Amino acid sequence: MASATPLHLSAATEEVTITGLLRRNARDFADRPALTSGTGPDATTWTWSRLRAETAALAHGLAGLGLSRGERMLVAMSKRPEHWAADLAAIHLGALACTTYDTLSTEQLRFVARHSAATVVVLEDAEQLRRWQPALAEMDRLRAVVVVDPDAVPAGDRRHVTYAELTRELPDEDAFEELTDAPTPETPLTIVYTSGTTGDPKGVVLSHRNVIYESTMQDGLVAVPEHPRTVAYLPLAHIAERVLGIYMPICNAGHVTLCDDPAQLLPTLRAVRPHAFFGVPRVWEKLAAGAQARLAALPPEQAAVVRQAQETAVEVYRLRSAGRAVPAELAGRCAELDDAVLRPIRAAIGLDDCHRALSGAAPIPTAVLECLAGLGLCVYEVWGLSETTGAATVSTPEVFALGAVGRPGPGIEVRSGADGELFVRGPVVCAGYLRADGDGLEIEPATDAEGWLPTGDVGTVDDRGLVAVTDRKKELIITAGGKNIAPTRLESLLRAHPLIGQAAAIGDRRRYVTALLVLDEEAVPAWARAHGIEVAGPDDPARHPAVRAAVAQAVADANAVLARVEQIKKYRLLPGPWTPETGELTPKLSLRRTAIAELHADTIESMYAGD
Repeated sequence: MASATPLHLSAATEEVTITGLLRRNARDFADRPALTSGTGPDATTWTWSRLRAETAALAHGLAGLGLSRGERMLVAMSKRPEHWAADLAAIHLGALACTTYDTLSTEQLRFVARHSAATVVVLEDAEQLRRWQPALAEMDRLRAVVVVDPDAVPAGDRRHVTYAELTRELPDEDAFEELTDAPTPETPLTIVYTSGTTGDPKGVVLSHRNVIYESTMQDGLVAVPEHPRTVAYLPLAHIAERVLGIYMPICNAGHVTLCDDPAQLLPTLRAVRPHAFFGVPRVWEKLAAGAQARLAALPPEQAAVVRQAQETAVEVYRLRSAGRAVPAELAGRCAELDDAVLRPIRAAIGLDDCHRALSGAAPIPTAVLECLAGLGLCVYEVWGLSETTGAATVSTPEVFALGAVGRPGPGIEVRSGADGELFVRGPVVCAGYLRADGDGLEIEPATDAEGWLPTGDVGTVDDRGLVAVTDRKKELIITAGGKNIAPTRLESLLRAHPLIGQAAAIGDRRRYVTALLVLDEEAVPAWARAHGIEVAGPDDPARHPAVRAAVAQAVADANAVLARVEQIKKYRLLPGPWTPETGELTPKLSLRRTAIAELHADTIESMYAGD
């Protein structure tokens, strides 16, 4: 394992900035790939030298528009190299770039536009211009709208300028070097808006030190090869992708392949074979369900060999999870079976060369983790928030446990308050929150006087230092009988079944717990084929007796491990899918509980009728 002590990390981040690291990469790794769009013969690649040259040209152009230190710039663009260049150009000018989610409603866009008081907005095309028009009309401080697609620029509006126009002139090299040297580690770097599950989003302000410490810590805890290959597929508004897709590759001079279409994630993984991969639980659940469906179709003799390898891998995984030694004979047999049987299965999903597989942003069912471990793919949970620059706790191959999210990273402290709320202190904790509509960069502290950040998450810290998160403090179900219930645990147990794509536990101020369930549209066809079932159309699976019986069994299995007060007394199987567009999910695919209660009020009331 690479060195990852607080002293090592403090030294590694001392006087280091993102702008300086980008210069290092362009100098020392000039011709190495930085960003690749797509895969196959049509892929295009920017080297580190080109990325910095493009950043310099765009910084010069944005400076001409008046963008300056402390100002904000909003970006609405797909995953393309110009997105990285726009972000890095703003950083060089001392401005704070903020990427917005594509799934934001008009009202949410207007909120972010007003709150940020941005002076420049960078949009991709005519569709983004259409979506943003109501917000742009209300932005009093807006000086310019930069549009990447030249054909989308409206005629006669002097505030609109094309990306190509801004990058046409070559910048003065000495002036750009001065911009590179200007930031310090404490200089604000970016704004990340929280998803707003319990209220209006907050603008989290992160510094150069925050993101470099986080990036260096991850590489120190679980090592990957030099210049690691990764895939960027999550929204760049998501703190995980900002760190993993922008800042960490700058720190380790990695090679990022951009995957803008989620439907192309699996083909992209196969083509890239990333050295490290982060997935939100839904992604891991889908990969596990797909692998299970393929294995179920194997001939009996081959299936028996695979099953033996899986059982051996899971046995080793459980011993390691419990902190127990793995007997040498078992470890040797597991390694042999992995090479001969399991590695080819991982190759089918492009993760046979993955050295660091992480899951975060929400709880992941332990059954999914064991399913993946049975493929020889050990996925380690992390936990954190936008306010902690992503992961504050990290599970590692040396220390992890099922149901836990790892130990605090080096130099990071986690404690539990009197009511169970978790608090975090350390170099990854943000500078604070952007104050709404400030004339300058006004930041409100996010921590108390001693530097502790209240996370809003409820959890525990065990004698191994492992943190377990039970739920969001504001999302706990308190039944009419006064019992506190963590809904995410119930939902995780339900989603462990491959047929169930989403689950929402209901029961606050009610006599008992119920649930709303949605089928996984991608998993249903494979499950149906494996069970010899024919489904006629998109609404047919939810009505099919075999599907309904399987869902009923999934609920029964979940109830079998729950306390009586936690058990799901009734449930409804709803048409799906749930998405940010339909309103039930946040952009990072967490449940919007208030919206779910409103959208499905009649269905919920039907489960409590007659109480």
